[in-house]
Amino acid sequence: MQKSIYIYGASGHGLVVADIARDNGYNDIIFIDDGDNSYVSYTNYLDNNIPFIIAIGDNKIREILQSKVLDDGFKIVSLIHSGCMISSSVKIGLGVVIMPNVVVNANSIIKDGVILNTSCVIEHENVIENFVHISPNVALAGDVQIGKYTHIGIGANIIQGVNIGKNNIIGAGAVVIHNIENNKKLVGIPAREIDDSK
Repeated sequence: MQKSIYIYGASGHGLVVADIARDNGYNDIIFIDDGDNSYVSYTNYLDNNIPFIIAIGDNKIREILQSKVLDDGFKIVSLIHSGCMISSSVKIGLGVVIMPNVVVNANSIIKDGVILNTSCVIEHENVIENFVHISPNVALAGDVQIGKYTHIGIGANIIQGVNIGKNNIIGAGAVVIHNIENNKKLVGIPAREIDDSK
């Protein structure tokens, strides 16, 4: 039986999302892309019986496209690879992509449009707000909160109880040991703020 899905975004990230869609039983992958290419462009005249997943790495663009698709009456699904370990007490929103070997432990909340990339660990009672990207091999200890639009770079570690505000960038391999306000960029061990304007 044919099971179709629209994947909005045909870049490298979209290719990985397509693999997860196949793992979820979708055997008819239809890429939607608004770029100058051979893929189908988005239109609200597409078949609204076919669900969407947004496969755009940029957090804010992903939110814009997800809102547009929902406003046009399409269904958004979440895709969770079968090779993950997700506690039965975890709550997962719309348009979430969870890649292979991810662990999400008890009572964590993963809100809309979040990307949990390959082999990241989300410990107990974390709250990951809308349209966050957690990169491969990131480890979040227990009771961590990550604000909207924040990007946690590959291999970063966040100690228990830390609250990271919205629209932050945490650099690759950083170790965060204290709370972070909004709109910051941090790198290093321990993580320290840097100023790109200088």
